[in-house]
Amino acid sequence: MEIGIVGGGVNGLCCAWQLAKLGHRVSVYERGKLMRATSCASSKLLHGGLRYLENGELRLVRESLRERDAWLRRAPHLTEALRLRMPLYRQGRRGRFTVGAGLFIYDRLAGRSLLPGAVWLDAAQMLAEDPGLDGDGLLGGYEFSDGRMDDYALGVWVAEQARTEGVEMFEDVEVLRLDTAGIIETTAGVVRFDRVLNVAGPWAGRLLERSGVDSPYRLDLVRGSHLLLNQACRQAYLLEVPGERRIFFVLPWKGQTLLGTTEVRQGLDDAIACSDAERDYLLAAYRRYFPNVEATIAGRFAGVRPLISSAADPSRATREYAVHRTGQLISVFGGKWTTALALAEQVAARL
Repeated sequence: MEIGIVGGGVNGLCCAWQLAKLGHRVSVYERGKLMRATSCASSKLLHGGLRYLENGELRLVRESLRERDAWLRRAPHLTEALRLRMPLYRQGRRGRFTVGAGLFIYDRLAGRSLLPGAVWLDAAQMLAEDPGLDGDGLLGGYEFSDGRMDDYALGVWVAEQARTEGVEMFEDVEVLRLDTAGIIETTAGVVRFDRVLNVAGPWAGRLLERSGVDSPYRLDLVRGSHLLLNQACRQAYLLEVPGERRIFFVLPWKGQTLLGTTEVRQGLDDAIACSDAERDYLLAAYRRYFPNVEATIAGRFAGVRPLISSAADPSRATREYAVHRTGQLISVFGGKWTTALALAEQVAARL
């Protein structure tokens, strides 16, 4: 079949790669440059989503853990295993039993993973290996496995694999409208396909509205902002935001420290950038755990996550994705970086 894909982020590129391997002729249209929007503004993690267990999203966590390991095997030159620690404090919102039970389930859902499971470390062990961590009220903590990546480089690698399979890619070509009969109207002209995939991420819903196509799903657009600190990071952490159940990451990234992320609702017509309020929020959370570490901000960046509308609080919204077909048009709603190829398999099944 002739297939047109709208969106040159990681989900669109993975769909293109998967469908081309199945023998379809695929064209990708990206209004800007490939991998230069949401997909390159992640937390650089390949992870199962430990915190998604609190929302009961067992299917998604199991799939994400399987895909985490698959990426580590598939592209070892652009990915690596990462051990994270979650320190527990007397004043924390989650106790040892709760976190330990969650990590037990996490490791069981990972199945025969290539990564080691979680272990408990006492406070003395944690402080000996990272003296900058605040020891006041520290009970100890868990160490567990996930993975990390260079999101932009890995996405470009996916694009190269897709091109090798014969996928044509058109950058700086905006799709203005599409329809359920397989027609795409772009700034370069009108093209007809056997199937059209709307994988435009945060812009998927707006494209449907502009095209007069109804959908049962609505997107909740949430900005996730990050800071880069001009300071080497000794250890990767998953931490509670003080006074909240939200978590944030402290991660080593190219010789610096990466902090993220926030969850702030975002309008498509508003600037996608880390605000001063988000900067202060992340710095305050970081300094609670590392009060004596001197670090300056080296940079900040933000991306928009297209979550399926499901909760008033963005942190409680589902991270599941949905695939909906109307006629010859298939639209994708939501989706995580880690599960991009699993999503592509679901799309292929709907052709």
